[in-house]
Amino acid sequence: MAASVAFGITTAKAEQFINVLTGGTSGVYYPLGVALSKIYGEKIPGVRTQVQATKASVENLNLLQQGKGEIGFALGDSVKLAAEGNEEAGFKTPLDKLRGIAAVYPNYIQIVASKDSGITTLDGLKGKSLSVGAAKSGTELNARAILTAAGMSYDDLGKTEYLPFAESVELIKNRQLDATLQSAGLGVASLKDLSTSVPITVVAVPESIATTLGAPYVAATIPAGTYEGQTEDVSTVAVVNFLVTHSDVSDDLAYEMTKQLFENLPDMVAAHQAANAIKLEEATKGMPIPLHPGAERYYKEKGML
Repeated sequence: MAASVAFGITTAKAEQFINVLTGGTSGVYYPLGVALSKIYGEKIPGVRTQVQATKASVENLNLLQQGKGEIGFALGDSVKLAAEGNEEAGFKTPLDKLRGIAAVYPNYIQIVASKDSGITTLDGLKGKSLSVGAAKSGTELNARAILTAAGMSYDDLGKTEYLPFAESVELIKNRQLDATLQSAGLGVASLKDLSTSVPITVVAVPESIATTLGAPYVAATIPAGTYEGQTEDVSTVAVVNFLVTHSDVSDDLAYEMTKQLFENLPDMVAAHQAANAIKLEEATKGMPIPLHPGAERYYKEKGML
């Protein structure tokens, strides 16, 4: 009997699979997801991993609810709306299987316009063309929130495009689009590419917008020099990203996914500078959903809970 039990455990471990849900390949989720997949594949015995490029937050949360991924990146406001079942945000019913792994790094709302567009302020977007991210993505939810807090809507824009980061940048380069709103870590590849291709203006989002929106939005700064030609600090708002899993993932696997993330942070930082903001002491702050019991066990061991 003991032998068959041992054999059963070995077999189960050999069959463990981790699908890491990310975002578009030109964003920050993707390189961090690739790094995470590599860490898990090397550090967790008997695990196979893969990375799935997606439309990011909203799609990731719906896939996790369906059991079509073991861990995924998502924006804090999207996680909150998913748990509430906000249909307008892309969640037909409350996603009750979502469980938290860790708060990771803040997404900065980065509105970048071509110099040629003449846009220098949020109000200056009126009558201009703006890409707000893929429809019902986390970025698009951020765009709606920012414009609403500024007393504006998509109706005030000349044209609204629902495009991923890289496609938005290509349109600006080709003078077919005035501006792009991208919710991402600082130094996102798409905007670095844009800033080295054409002269840009990084448009400020006033601190009052963060105050109006409240949690999970906070006032933040895009430091001077983040992008080519950006000579001054620019105020904006940020919202924290979370790594999320679901309740059908075993406690042991969730424990290992949490542990290996924090024990291999240099590998994450090597993949993208945004990972510099991942801190163990911040990992459970502002979590909009229950922690997975496996993650909870790790944080208790570390004295964080």
